[in-house]
Amino acid sequence: FAPQLKTVIVAGSVPDRASIIRHSKEGEILITSYDLLKRDAEVYQKFVFAIQVIDEAQYIKNHTTAAAKSVKVIHSQTRYALTGTPIENRLSELWSIFDFLMPGFLYGYQGFREKFEEAIMNDRDEEVSARLRSMVHPFILRRLKKDVLTELPDKIEKTVTIELEGEQRKLYDAYAKRLKLYLEKQSKEEFKQSKLEVLKELTRLRQLCCGPELFLENYHGENAKMDACVELVRQAVDGGHKVLLFSQFTSVLDEIEKALAKEKIEDHRIDGSVSKEQRIRLVDSFETDDVPVFCISLKAGGTGLNLTAADIVIHYDPWWNVAAQNQATDRAHRIGQRNTVTVYDLIAENTIEEQIKKLQESKSALVEEILSGEGIQSIVLDRDEILKML
Repeated sequence: FAPQLKTVIVAGSVPDRASIIRHSKEGEILITSYDLLKRDAEVYQKFVFAIQVIDEAQYIKNHTTAAAKSVKVIHSQTRYALTGTPIENRLSELWSIFDFLMPGFLYGYQGFREKFEEAIMNDRDEEVSARLRSMVHPFILRRLKKDVLTELPDKIEKTVTIELEGEQRKLYDAYAKRLKLYLEKQSKEEFKQSKLEVLKELTRLRQLCCGPELFLENYHGENAKMDACVELVRQAVDGGHKVLLFSQFTSVLDEIEKALAKEKIEDHRIDGSVSKEQRIRLVDSFETDDVPVFCISLKAGGTGLNLTAADIVIHYDPWWNVAAQNQATDRAHRIGQRNTVTVYDLIAENTIEEQIKKLQESKSALVEEILSGEGIQSIVLDRDEILKML
């Protein structure tokens, strides 16, 4: 869009990167990654930049990480942050982005927690919520996709409810009952001490919905969700569609690939083990080849991929964070898409997955409240809420 601007990629070995930074001239735009910036922060600190822009700013949502610290130590006169998800899990993520943009504007971290986060999240204090909104609102330029991409085709979202049966249902109920009994015996203090153990058990319940074979050796019983997924893919392929298939678990992708192979359906795959170069090759290939399915792990494929050849998106398992799921869907529903995109959420009936879906809705409400000023919901998970989910 601006060919007259000179851009320089800061990459290569440590000495190469240091040399590129030191020999940069006025008017040049230096482009780098968060990972490289962490290592080169000291070299950058010797310069003053007119403008500093961070993309995918949710990458600095945790203010204690090296990524967040490194962008904040660079000397720059004007700062911009771009993100589709300013709040993913908690309000303090918004604080971290503002701490980069305007340090001190939303107080220190502890001050923000006491003045805003606790009152909004725990007490649902609408007056405090309105005050926070009035403070941040003048500094946020919010563009909704429907306002910007007027030519974008529709997105149809469908929840496919799957009934667990036989051995899979029995296993799920047994594990859920066990966790329920474990939690009921605990005091609030004991719960705080055992949160990791509880999280592990919740993950087990999610895996049982996806397929007990994920952690139970020699399981040969039913897998209702896999059957439903393969049937959905088969129908899509027969109809000449291309499919993006997302899961949280790489082990789920392994099982899906085995099931697709039995059906003689080809697929590409991206997860955390795939190099950046290979990612680019796979994405380019999918846009033009005859391979109908792209299996992607949610964390590896949530951003930076353009896969508009697909017009069907399947989320095999729901994630607590709806923003991450939406970003994954946007790999297909973006500029360049000519067809209506159909998004399927596969949800196991009467399980924790249904509760995750409800939790997603409450998180969306929190984001809307701070950015738009309507409604407020708590997204803090405590013992009683988990019990309710079970």
